[in-house]
Amino acid sequence: MLFMPNFIKQNKTSTLLILSSLIGYWVFAYDLIRVDYFKLVGLYTVLFLLFHKLISTFKTNVVVLTYLTFIFRAIFILAIPNLSQDFYRFIWDGRMILAGLNPYLYTVESFISAGEYPVAEALELRQGMGALNASHFSNYPPINQLCFLIAALFSSKSILGSVVVIRLIIIAADFGTLYFGKKLLNKLDIPTHNIFWYILNPFIIIELTGNLHFEGVMIFFLILSLYLLYNNQWKWAGIAMAASISVKLIPLIFLPLFFQWFTKRANNKYINDTYTNKLARLIGFYAIVLTTVILLFLPFYSAELITNYSKTVALWFQKFEFNASLYYVARSIGYIFRGYNEIAIIGKITPVLVILFILSLTFFRKNLSMKQLITAMLMALSIYFFTATTVHPWYIATLLILSVFTKYKYPLVWSFVIILSYLAYINLNKADKSENLWIIALEYIIVYAVFIWEVFIKKASKLEA
Repeated sequence: MLFMPNFIKQNKTSTLLILSSLIGYWVFAYDLIRVDYFKLVGLYTVLFLLFHKLISTFKTNVVVLTYLTFIFRAIFILAIPNLSQDFYRFIWDGRMILAGLNPYLYTVESFISAGEYPVAEALELRQGMGALNASHFSNYPPINQLCFLIAALFSSKSILGSVVVIRLIIIAADFGTLYFGKKLLNKLDIPTHNIFWYILNPFIIIELTGNLHFEGVMIFFLILSLYLLYNNQWKWAGIAMAASISVKLIPLIFLPLFFQWFTKRANNKYINDTYTNKLARLIGFYAIVLTTVILLFLPFYSAELITNYSKTVALWFQKFEFNASLYYVARSIGYIFRGYNEIAIIGKITPVLVILFILSLTFFRKNLSMKQLITAMLMALSIYFFTATTVHPWYIATLLILSVFTKYKYPLVWSFVIILSYLAYINLNKADKSENLWIIALEYIIVYAVFIWEVFIKKASKLEA
């Protein structure tokens, strides 16, 4: 076992690394506030260095890494998230459903301003989530809402109790990702310890287990879908993909990329297969995904659902701004020539450019193997985030999991420097606390440098050789 006396005697350096990590995660969970910027960055840097050393030390001992995966997460069980307020809205939505109310039809503010308190601890939840979140309709898809409801069922009157239930769901999803991720890596002849660059990453532990972001649940269903697809279980893969979309909408952008997998790839399961049959399976896959998503939304359906939901989602393209890169460059150009923020225009153009890029990957890039398909997914999502108006830290978790199945390491680098996004509001001489673009620039200079090196320069050097 991990902490038996013999292990400690034979692995003194490794034991020191583990104990240091345990202390670091405890401090992060229970003795850190978001505005303590230097402690935040310093502690995160130490944890990341320890993580890298642990992977290097135990990469041939998956059992030890698996134990650490559980133990580091267990530290956070009773911690209230300290880097995100979103969980207050999760709890509110779950308790709304438990009370028989549709969370997509009401804003939190509509109740509070009217002096109505439909759920327990309503004022505490409203104060915790903040005015911005409270003023918008919920945009969390149905499986997300199911998880919120489970938290409400087990703890309808305690915020900490709800936090613990949500955290256990996210941890369970992480272990599902670990299980199916290892199996998929094994089938692709990729070292199985690669999965720990994701699952044991401080970024993942802190943002998902610590701050309760549901990217981990979405990623579990995504990896499950890819595993099932590789094993020719495309119908079940379609259901798993729909479940992933029903946690977070982001996997929608991957759907076109499955075109070549179904229509051009040779498949030993279907001998003498015709193009018509291949196309029929592709259409069947898309039909299963679409039908499942619709069925999952059906319990919440009302005339106002589509309007409210689409308005809220649109905010991420045409209103909200955070930790962007190319968008901030375009915005600056707009200020120079037009004198005002053109987010409403830029936010409509960039999705079109992303769609065109995804279509070019779909039809002009070779995506016949699972490795090629996942690489195309990684590139598509990277371009989406590079052009997005809002890139919260936890968003890049999907990039990180995809990267473990590829040769690219820039998402791993990004998972380290993403901590700089929490420093974006260090503007000591500005009363409006607007983002510090120098810090954001530093983050993206590092990310783009590694991205360009890996995707263009390194690749070109190999071709020349």
